[in-house]
Amino acid sequence: MNNGVTMITNLDDYILRALKEDITSEDITTNAIIRNKNNAKADLICKQDGVIAGLNIFKRVFELLDPISDFKCFFNDGDIVKKGDIIGFISGDASCILSGERTALNYLQRMSGIATLTKELADELIGYNTKLLDTRKTTPNMRPFEKYAVKMGGGYNHRYNLSDGILIKDNHICAAGGIKEAIKLAKEYAPFVRKIEIEVEDLESLNLALEAGADIIMLDNMDDETIKTSVERISGRAQTECSGNITKGRLKKIAEMGIDYISVGALTHSAPILDVSLKNLKLSNK
Repeated sequence: MNNGVTMITNLDDYILRALKEDITSEDITTNAIIRNKNNAKADLICKQDGVIAGLNIFKRVFELLDPISDFKCFFNDGDIVKKGDIIGFISGDASCILSGERTALNYLQRMSGIATLTKELADELIGYNTKLLDTRKTTPNMRPFEKYAVKMGGGYNHRYNLSDGILIKDNHICAAGGIKEAIKLAKEYAPFVRKIEIEVEDLESLNLALEAGADIIMLDNMDDETIKTSVERISGRAQTECSGNITKGRLKKIAEMGIDYISVGALTHSAPILDVSLKNLKLSNK
């Protein structure tokens, strides 16, 4: 099988920075142990159940260190993996495998952990029209990897960065002098094809956002009763997003109210890693 869905963005610069962080001048331990050029093979083993994501990144780490390395993989990104599964094996220069091991696993474990948590929450919304979104609460220099992992877990991406969409938050409202003023300024500045989203925290602010013609209204940190009232008041005049203090136990109840989107920062800022290991390295020249 192939090594997962091809990443659209060229991520080599990110990966090279991660490798340079881990290898500033040399891998002193590997250079002490491996004195001559040797080829080797090692197994990639899953140590807990979850969703695998980042297989192409895992592969690319080793390719950047050793262009003739080979990663044979038995799963695709987005697949369910079980404890004890052999995900695949990496073969190539032994020194490069040892030096790239931690960076490759860091990517794979982090991305798979995000995909696993995303699937757990996305499964709560099966049968509803509500979509689960991520946020910009990502690890610096990890955003493309983390947002990709959300998609592999069955979630959807909110705006990628500040250039990607208009989202007027509380401090923007303060800077503009009010909700209506902020939306007016956004409409004057933005191309007509851009939707304007605004964050509101209470019913009074909601009314102002509706009067000003917001395209998307984010209901931020509202309790269930206020969310229900807000959706009824919006009544299709704008798309709706719910965010803030969203737990797994609230997802179905909120979806039942007819919310279009639920955004959860925890998908990227609080997902535990999925435990995978590179084991059983064997030198082929001995």
